[in-house]
Amino acid sequence: MEYWLGFDTKYLVQAGMMTATVDWKRVLAADFAVHMIAIPTEKEDEPWDGALEDVINKIGAYPSNSTERPLVIIESTLTPNKTDELVIPILEGKGLHVGEDVLLGVAPRRDWFISPEKNLRALPRIVGGTTSETTKVMIEVLSIVCDKLIPSPDHRHAEIVKSVENAYRHVDITLANQLSLAYPSLNMVEVLKLVGTKWNLNVYHPSFGSGGYCIPLSSKYVLEGAEKPEQLTILKEAISTDSNLPCVIADRIADSGFKRVGILGLSYKGDLKVHVLSPAIRITRRLMERGIGVKINDPYYTQEEIERLTGAETFSFPEGLSEFECILIVAGHRLYRAIPESQLRRCLTNCRLVIDNLEETWRDFDLGQTKYRIAGTSHWLDPL
Repeated sequence: MEYWLGFDTKYLVQAGMMTATVDWKRVLAADFAVHMIAIPTEKEDEPWDGALEDVINKIGAYPSNSTERPLVIIESTLTPNKTDELVIPILEGKGLHVGEDVLLGVAPRRDWFISPEKNLRALPRIVGGTTSETTKVMIEVLSIVCDKLIPSPDHRHAEIVKSVENAYRHVDITLANQLSLAYPSLNMVEVLKLVGTKWNLNVYHPSFGSGGYCIPLSSKYVLEGAEKPEQLTILKEAISTDSNLPCVIADRIADSGFKRVGILGLSYKGDLKVHVLSPAIRITRRLMERGIGVKINDPYYTQEEIERLTGAETFSFPEGLSEFECILIVAGHRLYRAIPESQLRRCLTNCRLVIDNLEETWRDFDLGQTKYRIAGTSHWLDPL
């Protein structure tokens, strides 16, 4: 929590000012004037409102005789217009007048768990309430933790921001991946680094495809909430290309004649336990459909979790590497980077090819006869 929030919460807990509970009724009391909603809005790779609807219905049971007006701040990514179409009707259906009996606003989070400098205190944050008074109260409350709060015109503008900013990245990441496939003889990683030297451009790294809660779903959120979704053809193409890329990679592996493939990392990103829309899952399923033997290692998941999520068996790292002809590094966990070079070489006796997603995990190692390729470099998907 200290790593993420930017301060140590231990003393709040010791003083009895910070607790956790699984009994939602306990928090519906005048003692708790602020409710931060941070729940999943994704299920089975699609936008989903089930948890949001459940939580808002519970908040709607706020004691009618309370003299306090609770402040409800939605932090989760929302489909545009969802506050007006779902949240407000539920609260008003419970007899609560939004802006009077309850203050309602949206403030999507932008913090990034694996970068300590990108925490809640440091990063700019957009806030928008259903009324101007609500926005002011939101700023007063959130400023306890956040140093950079930017008011939006209202909640409608605030709720679309996260989906749009992630959709921008989704399109850019997809273009980077398409370029690496369109120009296989070029090291597109280096090309994009050079492109990124222009003052108004970012650097994007080709990969096995995007993953996580935010990027791959962002275009779907924007399309679902759009008044004229037919105008957003570029987002539809980004979704199609991104979701199909892991299958393209799996087919190239299968067509190269490999029969035993090991996958390092079920997570979509190194040192996170987040498998939502991870390319590892789609690559595994496609390889298994092609009759390829696949096993997965991820130190953040149990054997039972990996088998339940993918249908594949697990293997131990690093000893288990010896059984594979091809190894795909999806998530460059610290564990994988920490292995000594000499030990790794002994474990790769049967491996002919290693393809690294984007972490460049073993870039500086001499792997002997084993070919080491990084996604986006020249000929990275060529047959071996």
